[in-house]
Amino acid sequence: MTKAIRIHETGGPEVMKWEDVDVGGPGEGQVRLRQTAMGLNFIDCYHRMGLYPLPSLPAVIGAEAAAVIEEIGPGVTGLTVGQRVAYAPVPGAYAEERLIPATKLIALPDEVTDEQAASMMLQGMTARFLVKKTYAIQSGDTILIHAAAGGVGSIVCQWAKHMGATVIGTVGTDEKAELAKANGCDYPIVYTRESFKDRVSEITDGEGLPVVYDSIGKDTFDDSLDCLQPLGTMVTFGNASGPVPPMAPNILAGKGSLFLTRPGLVHYTGKREDLVETANDLFDVVANGHVKVSVNQTYALKDAAQAHIDLEARKTTGSTIFLP
Repeated sequence: MTKAIRIHETGGPEVMKWEDVDVGGPGEGQVRLRQTAMGLNFIDCYHRMGLYPLPSLPAVIGAEAAAVIEEIGPGVTGLTVGQRVAYAPVPGAYAEERLIPATKLIALPDEVTDEQAASMMLQGMTARFLVKKTYAIQSGDTILIHAAAGGVGSIVCQWAKHMGATVIGTVGTDEKAELAKANGCDYPIVYTRESFKDRVSEITDGEGLPVVYDSIGKDTFDDSLDCLQPLGTMVTFGNASGPVPPMAPNILAGKGSLFLTRPGLVHYTGKREDLVETANDLFDVVANGHVKVSVNQTYALKDAAQAHIDLEARKTTGSTIFLP
């Protein structure tokens, strides 16, 4: 037997239980992993709350981890026992050991530690599709990223700056503003003190932005639309303040024929070749020092409920990991 965090019903952090689980041996196309570090992400909270439904309950939540291969099932090629690997987004990560399809695994290079991998696979690959696929940032662009001191936000700040963009970011405190600035954010805006919509207008001389990356949701959506220039792109990729209410498409026309998209990592990495390309691109910018991944909080896996409480209270910065 091994241990995992499971939920038997959706709800608050209290529904997360530290339980014995029987993993079993790997079947066709599977491997058994001993997990060395696991990442914490807002999508874990959405699964726990039921905002994003899970296929069935009880379920192990969590979407990313670094691990060592313990056992290989029939039909698996290209992997070896003892090899270091990582994955995202694959539900079931809050566990000491697990089974997983071999096609979901990415081999870790020596330059990337297990802790780094667990903290950046989901957030880093999300940042990658945001800045290179959903809206491909061009040198000279000015962009807005909300939650600029968070996990995805801090990576987007660094990656966009590396690509030649001017970066505007919203944060909740002066301390987070300093952190965002250290990560390449040219204009950190403390949204609790000033209007980000007004500041964007000042910074851009009223011209607006080609893109806004918004993981906050309900509280920032309307003002984010007003930050865009005609034909601008609104990327809503999270719901930290709650889901965006239904809206009439004509609003987009009235504000400048705007584009609105709600992307998800699973669709940008659904094909094996896209997953490998995305992960390797992330490993390259980290190995070359263009993006630094900050593991700012570490919890024991059994204390996952407290980590969720802290994340939802916006007490965390950068990335957070669990250790078994």
